Amino acid sequence: MRLSTVILPIHRWAEGRKVWRRAEELGFHTAYTYDHLSWRSFRDQPWFGAVPTLTAAAAATESIRIGTLVTSPNFRHPVTLAKDLISLDDVSGGRVTLGIGAGGNGFDATTLLRRGEEPWTPRERADHFDEFVPLLDQLLREPSVTHEGRFYTANEARNIPGCVQRPRLPFAVAATGPRGLKLAARYGQAWVTTGDPKLYEAGTPEQSVAALRGQISRLGEAGEAVGRDVSDLDKVLLTGFTPDRPLQSLDAFVDFAGTHFALGFTEIVLHWPIPDSDFAADGAVFERIATEALSQLG
Repeated sequence: MRLSTVILPIHRWAEGRKVWRRAEELGFHTAYTYDHLSWRSFRDQPWFGAVPTLTAAAAATESIRIGTLVTSPNFRHPVTLAKDLISLDDVSGGRVTLGIGAGGNGFDATTLLRRGEEPWTPRERADHFDEFVPLLDQLLREPSVTHEGRFYTANEARNIPGCVQRPRLPFAVAATGPRGLKLAARYGQAWVTTGDPKLYEAGTPEQSVAALRGQISRLGEAGEAVGRDVSDLDKVLLTGFTPDRPLQSLDAFVDFAGTHFALGFTEIVLHWPIPDSDFAADGAVFERIATEALSQLG
């Protein structure tokens, strides 16, 4: 059982350094950050790039793992992303996990569009993701890659010396649809979900648990389809998007975590508290959860 956090890239580094170091002091397994150009209600507030933030965090910490939740093809290209990831893995001494997903609607999907262009449909995002993940896997494993696909091209792309972590840094693939789940089963070292978004405002915790149980079942079916037993695949729940309120108290979180670990999740990720936002939470309660909850779960 692992407990991790996600620190949104909203802090000027004089303050951000303290937050990332505090995450390490509290004993979190991994500290992730969002990889977006901007995001929802934070669009008109400070928002920094994920890779530079993680590079600075790698230099400011010693043992905590770091990573993205999640990177997507919406504005990333596999060749340039691979180069950044190999560099980041080197700076961190092999502590990087790449959370990766197909992306969604929003500013990432529209910021780079020419006038008159339409953002990708869900099917088009899935199509890009189908090519993006295998190519990125190859780029991170091999010193030279040539690829000419439907969406992406690599002409003798060099990635020397490769990742510190071998054969490459781990992928945590965010997916709930059949195509994405197959990619998670084939290429992932972890699978990530936020639950069923339709239940966030109108659902119940019991309905959310049932939906997550169904997702895990479909992940198993995807594994069978690609010839992999997904019991060895870490299962990561990014909280904050289900009807539950696990940060209300230590007891509330212990109950929540016990239920979800019993479902088969191996890692639960909490948003670092941000006042006056959807991620507002009592800082003292948050720190008690970080330092006491896992021991109470046995």
